[in-house]
Amino acid sequence: MRNAEFDREKVLRSAMTAFMDKGYGKTSMQDLTKATGLHPGSIYCAFDNKRGLLLAALAQYRTDRSAEFLRFFSGNKPVLVELKAYLDNIVQECISCEAAKACLLTKALNEMAQQDEEVQTIITENLANWQQGIADVLALAQTKGELSAKRDSQHLARFLVMGIYGLRTFAHTHPKGETLQELADQLFFDITA
Repeated sequence: MRNAEFDREKVLRSAMTAFMDKGYGKTSMQDLTKATGLHPGSIYCAFDNKRGLLLAALAQYRTDRSAEFLRFFSGNKPVLVELKAYLDNIVQECISCEAAKACLLTKALNEMAQQDEEVQTIITENLANWQQGIADVLALAQTKGELSAKRDSQHLARFLVMGIYGLRTFAHTHPKGETLQELADQLFFDITA
């Protein structure tokens, strides 16, 4: 049997969207074939099964989100300016009706954590790495004198991550852009005050 040829990143991003739209349990193989454009046999050949496709999609999600994070925090601008732009981007994700799609990790964690230890471990590690990236950014801001060093960067990162989770959840029932922006601005103020 020959291997199917396809754009792996494109297929995985399409699978991410399908999983975020319906959740893992409600996403059928028919949904995945429609979303990815692959035949069921190609999905099985490349990923073994639906769970294998989810694991590969989670890995791609991490790669994509890490690259996005680095784009925000790799410039010559002051760290706090980059942090504000990052929060504003999250608000735009929520406003653009993509709140339900905003985080494959939290969606999969809520649905599958108790059922699949490997998936839980992968998601937990991804979220911990994201939080550590934020802590590193905040520590850099402290080193540069942009942010008071009186507060622990790890604690601030946990607070910020909690606020981002809350913002994305709040957006499901309160999608008004100005309200979400006010909350993000308050979160930024609470971190930087």
